[in-house]
This record gives sequence, C-alpha cells and structure tokens, in this order.
Amino acid sequence: MSSIRIGLRAGISTQTRAFSSSSSQLATWTHNSLRTGVIAKKKGMTAMWDEWGKRIPVTVLQLEQNQVVQVMNEEKHGYNALQIGCSDRSGKNTTNPLKGHFEMAGVAPKAKLFEFRVTPDAILPVGTELVASHFIPGQFVDCSAPTIGKGFQGAMKRYGFGGQPASHGTSVTHRSLGSVGQRKDPGRVFKGKKMAGRMGGDQSTVQSLKVMKIDNSMNLIYVKGSIPGADDAYVKVRDAVKKRGDQIAPADSLPLPFPTVDPALVKAMPREIVAKTGGSDPFVVKD
Repeated sequence: MSSIRIGLRAGISTQTRAFSSSSSQLATWTHNSLRTGVIAKKKGMTAMWDEWGKRIPVTVLQLEQNQVVQVMNEEKHGYNALQIGCSDRSGKNTTNPLKGHFEMAGVAPKAKLFEFRVTPDAILPVGTELVASHFIPGQFVDCSAPTIGKGFQGAMKRYGFGGQPASHGTSVTHRSLGSVGQRKDPGRVFKGKKMAGRMGGDQSTVQSLKVMKIDNSMNLIYVKGSIPGADDAYVKVRDAVKKRGDQIAPADSLPLPFPTVDPALVKAMPREIVAKTGGSDPFVVKD
C-alpha cells in the first residue's frame, strides 16, 4: 500500500479532461466554477496521525457507483444541475417509472438520487462515473445528511435545559422543563416554545471540513471531524461554499479536477494520497 504526501498531486498534473458530449477540449477551472458533488456512504470514524504525531479524528466516506443520471440545463429546466445516482440495486426492487428513467439514461438502477447545482462549464454527460479523486487531499468540503433520530425526548435532552432543583422539596419533577407560559394574559403557549418532542432526523450540514486522505483503490474519502448521520447513511459531499477561490484548497494543489477527474489519471495515481499538515511542531514549548 503506497502512501504519499500531496504536493502537486505528487508530480501528476491536476489538469483534467472535460467530459463534454460536444467537445473534447480541456476545461479550465475558475474561481466562479461550481462542480458537482457526490453521494457517499458513511462508514464510521477512525483516526490519523500527522507528521508531528498529533491525532486527527476522521470520518470515512465511501463512494459506490456514483454516476450522472440526468442533466438539467437552463433552456429546458430553468437551471443547471446534475442528477447523481449511487449504489446499484436490482431491477425487481425498483418501481417501473424509475426503471424507465434509468433505462433512458443507460445506467443501472440506483438506490439514491440527488441533484447538485453546477455552472454551465461543469456539466457532465449522462453515464459519467464519479470517484473519490474528484476531491483532492487538503481541500474543504461540505457534508449534508439527516441526523440520527432519537425519537420522542424531553426538554433536557432535546435542548439542554437544566431541569428542576435536585432538592428534597422537588418531587417527581426533577427533569421537568418548568413554566411554559404566563398568566391570564396571553393565556396560551407561544408557537415555537422549546418543549418535549421528536428529536433528530433533520437535514444537517457541516461546512468547511478538510479532506485528509483519498483511497483510490477502495474509493474512500477521509474527512476531518464528525459529520451528521448514522453509519451507512447517505451523505452529500460537495466543494465548500464558504471556501471559494484560492481558499478551497492549498495553492500547490490547485486547480481542482474540473469538471471531474480524468479516469486515465486515476490509474496512474498511488493508492493513497495524504494531505500535508505542515506548520511547526505543536508539542514544542516556545520560550
């Protein structure tokens, strides 16, 4: 298993071939370009250590048969986007309308479909496969997924209320949320009051997470920190919206693979590409 530190893609050019049905010219990534995202499966968390021996918690995401299923354009649909499908499934578990949709695209039935807005220069033809090297180590991404459902919970667990005093005078109301309204005026509980109810299962996005490592063989993306969702949940991963331009990745790694990575380059890459942490030794005490 070979592993390298990313410089200029370890000497491999990041200039990638544009997948266009009308032209085979090289596409140029600009600061205003908006690439498509991918759909990954959350596989759990582990840890990495940088060159200083500092532990970095990471979440492992795996891409499973990500393909472009449909192209939305300005003329026909009013906006530019790509519909991405992931995780092949059998036709018997697919409804007839979806079967026709996938047959028209010429791809196998997919378990999950999501749309990603893109700029016109980042449109990919139907059937294009997206792999882990669509992202580069060191760049920042946004991860979106439904949070873990907790069921019906009280106000203390749901909102972090302090509860009632733990004294002898308090009887069977230690975890009560307390008063929820006023007196005769207004005589009601205002809408939006934090009370007991269903917790979790809401769409959540964690922004500007750093990609620490790419595994080209297993199609894995190692993202620094935690992301929403339970294990095996589908996660939408795309370029960070708050890190546009030169801030989205290290200067020696730009430009990003645009509109996605060339499959020929992936075969020439090492199995693992690790982000460079740099900086000074955090364990050295300065005078």
